[in-house]
Amino acid sequence: MTETSTPMQPVPAEPAAPSAFRPFPARAWPDVAIISVLSLLGVIGYETSFGDYNFLVAGIGGLVVGTGFGVLGYVLRLGVVTNVLAALLGYFLFGSALTMPAQSIFGVIPSLETLAGLALGAVWGWTDIVTLQTPVEAPYYIPVVPYFATWLVALVGTMLASRWLVVRRSPLRSSVLLIGPVLLFLSGILLGTDETYFAGVRGVAFAAIALIWLGWRRNAAPAASDSGASRLQRRKLAGTGMLVTGAVLVGALAGTALAPTQPDRFVLREEITPPFDPLAFPSPLAGFRSYTKDLSETTLFTATGLEPGDVIRLASMDSYDGRLWNVAGPDDMASSDGGFELVGETLPLPGLMRPGGERTAEIEIAGYDDVWLPGVGYPTRLRFDDAESVASAGDLRYNSSTGTAVLTSGVEEEYRYTIDATLQKGVDDDDLIDTPAAQIDLAPVENTPDVVVAKAQEFAGGAESPIEQLRAIETALKTQGFLSHGLASDSVPSRAGHGADRMIELFTRSQMVGDEEQYASAMALMARYLGYPARVVMGFAPEVGEDADSVEVVGDDVTAWVEVAFEDVGWVAFHPTPDETDIPQDQTPKPKSEPQPQVRQPPRSDNEDEDLLTAVEIDDSDDEKKNQPFAIPLWAWVTAGVIGIPLLLVFGAMLVVAAIKARRRNRRRNRGSGDRRVAGAWDEMTDEFAELGFDVPRVGSRRQVAAVIERQLHQQGLGDARGGRTDTGPVRIVRADGPASGIRVMPLADATDRAVFGGQEIEQSVVDESWDTALESVGLARAASGRLRRLFSRFRIRSKRDWGQVDISGAKSSKSAKPAKPAKPPKPSRPSKPTEPGGAEAAAPAAG
Repeated sequence: MTETSTPMQPVPAEPAAPSAFRPFPARAWPDVAIISVLSLLGVIGYETSFGDYNFLVAGIGGLVVGTGFGVLGYVLRLGVVTNVLAALLGYFLFGSALTMPAQSIFGVIPSLETLAGLALGAVWGWTDIVTLQTPVEAPYYIPVVPYFATWLVALVGTMLASRWLVVRRSPLRSSVLLIGPVLLFLSGILLGTDETYFAGVRGVAFAAIALIWLGWRRNAAPAASDSGASRLQRRKLAGTGMLVTGAVLVGALAGTALAPTQPDRFVLREEITPPFDPLAFPSPLAGFRSYTKDLSETTLFTATGLEPGDVIRLASMDSYDGRLWNVAGPDDMASSDGGFELVGETLPLPGLMRPGGERTAEIEIAGYDDVWLPGVGYPTRLRFDDAESVASAGDLRYNSSTGTAVLTSGVEEEYRYTIDATLQKGVDDDDLIDTPAAQIDLAPVENTPDVVVAKAQEFAGGAESPIEQLRAIETALKTQGFLSHGLASDSVPSRAGHGADRMIELFTRSQMVGDEEQYASAMALMARYLGYPARVVMGFAPEVGEDADSVEVVGDDVTAWVEVAFEDVGWVAFHPTPDETDIPQDQTPKPKSEPQPQVRQPPRSDNEDEDLLTAVEIDDSDDEKKNQPFAIPLWAWVTAGVIGIPLLLVFGAMLVVAAIKARRRNRRRNRGSGDRRVAGAWDEMTDEFAELGFDVPRVGSRRQVAAVIERQLHQQGLGDARGGRTDTGPVRIVRADGPASGIRVMPLADATDRAVFGGQEIEQSVVDESWDTALESVGLARAASGRLRRLFSRFRIRSKRDWGQVDISGAKSSKSAKPAKPAKPPKPSRPSKPTEPGGAEAAAPAAG
């Protein structure tokens, strides 16, 4: 039997052809544009750290990716969590080409290395950038810092502008959107250097744009007439002009009066000590004799591009503790020593030097295996040329004050690199007569022997100027001493070392005997005693022919010299090691030997036959390979990273969303009384329809919501889907005015109202049938939808406060979104007539 239908209460206006997509709010576009402009002003401040504008590719790319996915998430009706996950996928997908094209596959496709770099750069890049020597170019992931910063600011700003600010605009809410660009602006200052990059211009422009935007984008009260609106417009224009003029004047005056001077500018890199400690490695000078004894004929490396007279620098040492000359550690770093810092390909010149010639040298390592990197002059650019050395580029540290480079992972055979360097200009002694020594601070010299002090006074004699005193000491050591490396072929033994005991021995023996290690150490100690800034430099001095393209540097080419800093000139080299090797012998006659009775000697304890045997090395490399554990090849890791990480992000997000939905469905179905669980079935159905992209109203009765959903099903061509069930609810209701649809949600709305407002206890069978009907309706709609729409629904979660949904009542603010009061049911004309479905039950507010 069919119930007689009666006219329904008015329903809200029909939405115009709703779909799974929605347009981006027109009012949000200016907000997004302002956020992008302010973020660009902020990220430009990174120029002082990077030294050029290549970082803008990453910075602007981050703005585009973050803004694009913020807009895309709104258009596709993605929830906040799902939108963030999608933006993370875009961050890794496009970040490789924007930040690390050299490490990407074909310069565009992400590789395992770039994906790892995008993750490491976002976490550790901030700490690396403040310990890097500017301009920062290493490690390879350092461009991720501006990319991640702008991506995050753009994503959050776009989501807030489209989902939060459009609901209710106020100056306070608009100010929240400025937090990201302001932090980005401050990061450009704190992570930069003590030099500014158009700080006044950028600061005034930032403030003016932000203040104008806050004033023009606030909600204005409606004008009473056209003339009032025109007058209000003129006042806003005048106020804007005054605001800009005032901001420029105040910013210029305040910036001039209050801006700190360059040395007082606060930046993080000046407050953080680089973590590298050169004292963790042995002193280069301590291994001097190993080159002359053990590696004298061994080819250490091959150098190309040298000219006659060029020397190769290894390390500069300015700290002495009575035992060793060493590179100054972090605790001994003086103000003039910038310390060792992470560097990229470009290296800075020292502040104290007079540039001379230019060199481009190529070094190929052979038997050299220390951590100190051989170089020429003061490098300005260092490029690793082979894959193995490129992989170690992140371990490079450089001290620009001393020109010393160190590869903390160690230099290995077949490493190749190219150095562009500037040489210190040579200066004649006559030009240094009136030049004072430079006033710079160096690491301390301690435990200088008294005999060294006495010899310094003796050798300096009556010389007055610094250059004359230093040349006098150099000449005395060079002419009064003798050269010996302590080899078996030398006529007189010479002990290695340069500690205080060895210095005492050098000057108390009848003859001064030693090599570059002892003489350079002695002269540097004498110069430091006289108050001159001196340091010991160790390196190699190979013989370079006039037409030689390359030279093989062997251990016998090792040398050491002294450098002293002069004002406005730089570091002048001194070579105090003598060339004379014929050491005069003592003429004291030896005592005449007396014959002794022969005594039978006991047999030697060691086995002399063993000395005659040649050791035979057994190649057991095959056995070692067999014992090695299985290693996954590199191509497998790369493939897993390129394919597995995006799939993990996609399916991981899908699993998280599915788990949240399953928990929501379980709570609604199993908690509370029977009427609440029936209402939960209705809530679950409406939420899942909203997640499929339907415009499900949040205001109105259940019958109104059901009418809107069925109308959308009909308009989108999804209403002809038919299920296997003949009954669509606990109580079958046939309406003559309902759309011809196989998916019916109106019966469930009526049944839910009766369960909620009927005042009777609900049986479990009614609860189960309500849930079966709700899930069947959603399943039919899902099956009739397209694959892309079903895929997007798996990433959507309709929350209690859905910023993305539009109120069908046409309300413009959250105040108008209050639930409507229940309408009074019409009085029946005849008492015997039952209440119609459009009565009190239809007017009940939607539980969803």
